[in-house]
Amino acid sequence: MAARTLLQFFHWYTPSGGTLWREASQKADSLAKLGITDIWLPPAYKGAAGGYSVGYDSYDLFDLGEFDQKGSIATKYGDRAQLEQACHSLEEAGIRVIHDVVFNHKMGADETERVQVRRAEPENRTDIEDIAFEASAYTKFTFPGRQGEYSKFMWDMKCFSGVDHIEDPTEDGIFRLVNEYGDGEWSDEVDSEKGNFDYLMGSDVEFRNKAVYEELKYWGRWLPQQLPCHGFRLDAAKHIPAWFFRDWVGHVRETVDKTLFVVAEYWHPDMDVLHRYLEQVDEQLMLFDVALHHRFFDASKSGGDYDLRTIFDDTLVSVSPHHAVTLVANHDTQSLQAMEASVETWFRPLAYALILLREQGVPCIFYPDLYGARYSDQGEDGEDHEVEMPAIESLPKLIEARQRFGHGPQTEMFDDPGCIAFVRHGTAQAPGCIVIVANGEGREKSIDLGPDRAGDGFRDFLGYCQEEVIADDAGRIVVRVNGGSVSVWVPSDAI
Repeated sequence: MAARTLLQFFHWYTPSGGTLWREASQKADSLAKLGITDIWLPPAYKGAAGGYSVGYDSYDLFDLGEFDQKGSIATKYGDRAQLEQACHSLEEAGIRVIHDVVFNHKMGADETERVQVRRAEPENRTDIEDIAFEASAYTKFTFPGRQGEYSKFMWDMKCFSGVDHIEDPTEDGIFRLVNEYGDGEWSDEVDSEKGNFDYLMGSDVEFRNKAVYEELKYWGRWLPQQLPCHGFRLDAAKHIPAWFFRDWVGHVRETVDKTLFVVAEYWHPDMDVLHRYLEQVDEQLMLFDVALHHRFFDASKSGGDYDLRTIFDDTLVSVSPHHAVTLVANHDTQSLQAMEASVETWFRPLAYALILLREQGVPCIFYPDLYGARYSDQGEDGEDHEVEMPAIESLPKLIEARQRFGHGPQTEMFDDPGCIAFVRHGTAQAPGCIVIVANGEGREKSIDLGPDRAGDGFRDFLGYCQEEVIADDAGRIVVRVNGGSVSVWVPSDAI
């Protein structure tokens, strides 16, 4: 089976107009030929912003672009028929479909309700006022456009633990709803940032409500009945009780498919925190390697001053590789986003080589890095900015190299702060490769492949170095890399 290679097939500024599902259908065969095995699609259901919603302002999980709600029938990415076609086209091409889901909060309520609330200190959410007061909050979700199709469940104040806006009196902040769940406290088994990071935004879902818990399990069974579904990407996991995903993942695997691929976004670089979370969820899912992403960001900003020998230190892929989804960028880190940490363009090919060709981790490719993107938005300075993300010229070749040469055991040569290398030794059925990376001046490395490779020729698959190099009688070979670049040396007869 081909090595798993995940593509995030969208970005924050994916154009509106319902074109993405059609694009996925059209590109399914070419993506499979390229070497993509899994595609992560954006949230497919209706968001509060309707046809303009990226999908993280979750409104109606059961509206897949089928009902006239929030000003449109289609979502930003297309209507339900186009979504179905995209998923079936991908599956027929041999690509697994990974669906994004936001359980943490709901937005765009249909009605307000009179509720009792207590103010919480934004920087320390455990500091909650003792005295409750009455206000109106957007907590009633009736989904009038759907009229009970697929699910008759309606959400009200008992389904939420907090809100960030009230009226009569009108006030913004963080407000703990007074209800029968949790004795007025936030959920446990969430991230400890800000004292307790249960609350993130919108109407915060109350997972301790048994009816809510069962409704979300039902949705986990329902979606795979509607569409090809080979896994889930779980949004905002650090804000959701770990016990919920422990139970939910186990439930959908038991009732849908025990092989479902599940990766959670727990955006935290601390390995102790991630280890604790993995233990809490019984190690049933994978996590994005946030620490490695930040290593790439730092390395790209530091140029030749960064010690490449340390680039995998205290990263998830080095500590717990079977739980690591590695990435160079995603929709949250791209320019003009709140968590912006955009890896410099020159370093992206190096970073992709380090996640695509190593043995450990499941690599995730970002749509703009493969296809390019151009967009504009308001920056933190309040000014409009134009951003252009050029496609990485070598990325298709690196993806191809993963499938053709990313085989066999791995030997690392992390012996030079400005130049590191590793060897994939290949198998009886498939060749391996030598990957060499430099962040400063061009370098050479002597690699001992063993006497069995004596006299074998190697070439740079990426074409940056044009010469052929030959292993000596002892099977030792000297490979080189240009400055601030990467080369992938493979057997000459394999090109």
